[in-house]
Amino acid sequence: MERTTILFATKNKGKIREINAILADMDVNVVSMEDAGITVEVVEDGTTFEENAMKKAVEIMEISGKITLSDDSGLEIDAMGKAPGVYSARFMGEETPYPERFRAIFEKLKEVPEEKRTARFVSCIAAAFPDGRRLVSYDAVEGIIGWEAKGENGFGYDPIFYVPEKGKYMAELSPEEKNAISHRGKALRKMKELLRKEL
Repeated sequence: MERTTILFATKNKGKIREINAILADMDVNVVSMEDAGITVEVVEDGTTFEENAMKKAVEIMEISGKITLSDDSGLEIDAMGKAPGVYSARFMGEETPYPERFRAIFEKLKEVPEEKRTARFVSCIAAAFPDGRRLVSYDAVEGIIGWEAKGENGFGYDPIFYVPEKGKYMAELSPEEKNAISHRGKALRKMKELLRKEL
């Protein structure tokens, strides 16, 4: 039986590694937009993670003709009214280096006590099939915004996100530890069960 090719609408190699690890026991071959030669930029102008994820999945599926997965994820900081939220990747401008973003967040939270520094990483995964079927999975990981950036692993806001159950910052976790608890890891495992029923 031929393996099903699933396109993951991302150029982020970290995400491709993560999804390949989680879907390793399924008869699928996950490829990136780069692998498929797709360079289009989808404008993520939705107001929710689900709107953005589904828009990206549908647009890339229409170009590729393949089952396409897409995720939209972000950081919600309660003391900042759940910002940056859906604007996490564009917070302070897409070109702004993460250490600068971290400093701005620390500055905003400098008077905020630990019990009010609650935050979560949210991930929504959408799947678009060429025959019109649509699937959505959603999950989150709770934590707090730390007082400094720590750790060399992960990407994005991982270095400032402290995971109390692990006693470590997200960027201090090994890839295996992170996959086991991460918002994307959990949402991907939910999506995997949905895909099993559809493939």
